This record gives sequence, structure tokens and C-alpha cells, in this order.
Amino acid sequence: MLKAIFWMTVITFIPTLELRASIPFGFFGNAGQPLAPFWLVALVCIVTNIILGILVYALMGPVFSMLRRWGWFERRIWPTLNRTQDKLRPSVEKYGEMGVAIFIGIPLPGTGVYTGAFGSYLLGLNRRKFFVANIIGVLIAGAAVTALCYLLHVGVMSHDSWVTKLMIKDQSAEMIIADPVETMP
Repeated sequence: MLKAIFWMTVITFIPTLELRASIPFGFFGNAGQPLAPFWLVALVCIVTNIILGILVYALMGPVFSMLRRWGWFERRIWPTLNRTQDKLRPSVEKYGEMGVAIFIGIPLPGTGVYTGAFGSYLLGLNRRKFFVANIIGVLIAGAAVTALCYLLHVGVMSHDSWVTKLMIKDQSAEMIIADPVETMP
């Protein structure tokens, strides 16, 4: 069990994968069988992803302070970031944390807490608003991915659907996902 939690945590910390990969890994990582109870898989991956967002946002200040010491970054990059921040400030104030939460919550590559934290920091979203957006966004993504994995596990989707093929790379998908006709009494 601890080994499964360790690997789910490691996968959650990988940029672009996050809980979008760690939850399916927890559900189907052991030849199509769950590595841990479903509730534990979801809980570990969601909590880890929330903590990851907080860490990434907290590291943005020191990283940009270090980069600004480099003359080239200060002269060439920082003015562009400041102009972008000033242009986007009205949108950030209008949509605030809900816009960031939706961006984080969309379970697609390129979205998530890494890009959400980076964008929030650059756009000047304060720490409290980002933390709220991070929690809401991760809960949205976690619920969507968990629901999809659970539906696959209980056989709601057929074994030859594109979603099943995307989530389960094993050639013996028929053994992993029960045929609903066969399981009816």
C-alpha cells in the first residue's frame, strides 16, 4: 500500500501529468486492478496535487527574484512580463480565482497546477485567491478523472470505446472491463 501511495505521489508531481495520470495509475496500475481502494487513490492524488500547487506558487517569488539578478532577464524579459501583467489585470480582477480554477480543473495536457500557479503569479493573482482557485480546480479535475476511471472500472463504457482505449493500454481490455451483458443477473 505504501509503495502504491509513493508512486501515485511521484506521478502527481510530474509536470503535465499530475493527477490526470496518477488517478488512472492508481485505478488500473496493477494489470487493470486498483493499487488501493478507490477513495484512497482519489484522496492521495487530490491532496498531493493541492500541495503541489501551493509549493509551485510559493517558489515563483524566489525563482523570479533570482532570475531578475541576471541582467539579460531584467532588461529583456521582465519588462514584457510587466506589460502583459498590466494588460491582463482587468481580466484577472473580473474572473479572478474562478477563471484560474476552471483552467486548473480542465483535465487536459497543458492545464493544471504548474501552469495555473505560473500564470497566476505572473498575472498578479494574490496568494489567497490562488490557493482558493487551486483547491477548487484540483477538486474539479480530481472529480472528473475519478468519475471517468470509476465508470471504466465498473464497465459502464464498452471495452472497445475510444475512452477505454485511451485509459487502458492493455490489449486484454475485455478482461479488465466487465461486459455489462454478462454481469446482468
